[in-house]
Amino acid sequence: MDPVEQVARQAARKRLARSGENEAAEELTRRGYAIVARNYHCRGGEADLVADDGDALVFAEVKTRSRLDHGLPREAVGWTKQQRLGRAAEHYCAAHGIEDRPIRFDVVEVIVLRDQVVAVEVIRNAFIPEM
Repeated sequence: MDPVEQVARQAARKRLARSGENEAAEELTRRGYAIVARNYHCRGGEADLVADDGDALVFAEVKTRSRLDHGLPREAVGWTKQQRLGRAAEHYCAAHGIEDRPIRFDVVEVIVLRDQVVAVEVIRNAFIPEM
């Protein structure tokens, strides 16, 4: 693959990811969540979305796919990604003085086929990281 094609593919992947995060935020908002942060980063951790779901603070990983030949998007949230989300949650809570609030880890799966969003699935309590 030549460098120009490689740059074009990377740009397309970023657009797809950004679009998926927007769709995920819209779906969570429709379900009554309040988005409090997007793309929260800290050393060794990251969370695509941080949302208030009333009784819990939710750290959400968004996975968007335009092809399903490698499985569902949720299957791409492996142990390493779970730990990175857990570290982001620890850092976020410490930075914001949150001590006694329940937290939850959700995965939002977005499937886009032929430039159309065909599914947005919220998997509540998708995992518990080893923290």
